[in-house]
Amino acid sequence: MGTHTFALAGNPNCGKTTLFNALTGGRQHVGNYPGVTVEKKVGTCSLGGNPSRIVDLPGIYSLTAYSVEEVVARNYLSDERPDAVINIVDASNLERNLYLSCQLMELGVPMVVACNMMDVARSRGLDIDLGKLSRLLGVEVVAIVARNSKGLDELMAAAGRVAAGGASSKRPVLSYGDDIDRALLGMVEIIQEKNFLTATYPARWLALKYLEGDGEVCSQGAAADPEADRALRLQVEETARHLRDTLDTYPEAVIADHRYGFIKAILQQDVVRRQFDASRLYVSDRIDLVLTHRFVGPLVMVAVLLGLYHFTFTYSELPVAWLENVFAWAGDVVDGFLADGPFKSLLMAGIIDGVGGVLGFVPLIMFMFFGIAFLEDSGYLARVAFMLDRVFRMFGLHGSSVMPYIVSGGIAGGCAVPGVLATRTLRSPKERLATLLTAPFMNCGAKLPVLALLIGAFFAEHEAVFLLGLTALAWVMALLVAKVLRHTVLRGEPTPFVMELPPYRFPTFRGLLIHTWEKTWQYVKKAGTVILGISVLLWAMMTYPGLPEGEVARFETDRASVVAAGGEAERVEQRLAAIDGLEAEAALKNSLAGRLGRSLESVSYLAGFDWRTNIALVGGFAAKEVVVSTLGTAYSLGEVDPESGGSLAKTLAADPGWSPVTALALVVFVMFYAPCFVTVVCISREAGSWKWGAFAMAFNTVFAFLFAVGVFQIGSLLYA
Repeated sequence: MGTHTFALAGNPNCGKTTLFNALTGGRQHVGNYPGVTVEKKVGTCSLGGNPSRIVDLPGIYSLTAYSVEEVVARNYLSDERPDAVINIVDASNLERNLYLSCQLMELGVPMVVACNMMDVARSRGLDIDLGKLSRLLGVEVVAIVARNSKGLDELMAAAGRVAAGGASSKRPVLSYGDDIDRALLGMVEIIQEKNFLTATYPARWLALKYLEGDGEVCSQGAAADPEADRALRLQVEETARHLRDTLDTYPEAVIADHRYGFIKAILQQDVVRRQFDASRLYVSDRIDLVLTHRFVGPLVMVAVLLGLYHFTFTYSELPVAWLENVFAWAGDVVDGFLADGPFKSLLMAGIIDGVGGVLGFVPLIMFMFFGIAFLEDSGYLARVAFMLDRVFRMFGLHGSSVMPYIVSGGIAGGCAVPGVLATRTLRSPKERLATLLTAPFMNCGAKLPVLALLIGAFFAEHEAVFLLGLTALAWVMALLVAKVLRHTVLRGEPTPFVMELPPYRFPTFRGLLIHTWEKTWQYVKKAGTVILGISVLLWAMMTYPGLPEGEVARFETDRASVVAAGGEAERVEQRLAAIDGLEAEAALKNSLAGRLGRSLESVSYLAGFDWRTNIALVGGFAAKEVVVSTLGTAYSLGEVDPESGGSLAKTLAADPGWSPVTALALVVFVMFYAPCFVTVVCISREAGSWKWGAFAMAFNTVFAFLFAVGVFQIGSLLYA
């Protein structure tokens, strides 16, 4: 048996990726299909002692070109011609999953059906006669449970037989009713007579695509043979007009209805037998009656989020305080063992106070990720997307935009990079652009330390409620901006929304720990690499070039005067410490970063930001966590009263230049200003142009600054 290429095709959530991983193990690599951002996974497995190539196609519902994924999958099947297609179907939802199977059969590809999740089907009381299903479809059908690797040997043996023998001649030909069937006969005759794209597609399948109004295929046809294309379009127009006059419908709807009718007819021939009353609701259905209810559902959602934030702040308070004490102790150790100088300053201000300020929030991040992992693994987040679809349509977006928002930090704690990548599931390019440009408005894990710092310092009594309000604000602003974009630079018609609602499952503790650890470790690794590097760079910018010799001499003279004046030892020590603090602040103001921060004060004062805050915000363009680390470094280097001690939150709360209004203005600015550099790169790649990355930086920053100015100016009037 030689080497074969097998393509895995199936609906989203059918277990296709699980099967791919089970077959290929570590023998796989990931890239992109040429010219598009859709991910391409290729791996190898052993079949009959020979390595076989496995290609994991994007999850799709049909072969009609509604989305980039469907175009990619279809083009691969028609152009690359794999030896066999392994079509994975969810055994507990055969009626829906077999719709794609019908289209694969019509495309004429060699195919074996992998009936996955047989254990789930049995738990629902479903008994499936796979032999009868195989005879009725005219293709081999194999039972598997991909997550347990059950049935994989039988599946690959069947795939090998299909690859060797080609497509079965026993496949049924679907009838679409008298009107469509007559139109198909005439169109197939034109296609075969003119050899119209017959080297790529079967004639009947091509005629069906014309009747379905498939834009991709019709464009190919117009370019290949305009005369044949016109003849086919005339047939389509005549058929559509007849259906509209007689049945008040259109060809695409008739074709879909007959496909589902064919599937239902197969399943009703005792292919699927239920062991209990068919009218019985599954547990998931019963839960959904409440959790997705039009009025009760949103109330439950708000309660769930409030509970998540309360859980996070309540149970992370002690470990956060413990870590703060650890870093304070580390600072004391360095202070006691090292002499004053640049190296000591780097360790204390640049690393311990900088990076330590970010790492101090690891427990809070960990608890947040744990809660979100529970909601995601249980299936609840999919219900959130389902409920919000109606709202999103009011703002020119799509229900599929909900998940990119959630992944970006819509419940706080995500990351904008995978959120931007998640927009690949959107069919409309303009809906996709609007989503990926506004997804960074969500409160990602990088912003969470900043929000936690300022909430803890100025709004500690209502932390959970305040974070819930900021989460709602992020969604509202993202939707409003998306609506503006969809009515200006990104005008276009909305596309239909189809979403899979997985059954509710109680997450395993091991799974929750794995997901929590993976995301927390990414945060820690980022703090130990990117943020460490930026913190050291900013420390250098905040340390050099230092004070001129004349200024240093003036402070030395002041110290000498205090010592010469004498007096009570404690009082002298306090005066000398005050002079040290003033010198440190003067040196910070004279540093490269200090000069930049002060130059920005001519504008930033409108939002209540001083020069120290400006330095932190400039660093935040690289990564939002740097805002915390830079504030820690700035207040450590320029501390007027070095003996005051306490955490950064306490330092800010005690500083006369800060107030709840200032903190709130900074919060909204950090929430909405330019995405971090990595996200900007990702936006540019996904959008296909650097102009969109530049647009995100410029637009978001201007928007955030105007918002912050409004908050500070109005808040100052009210607070006064």
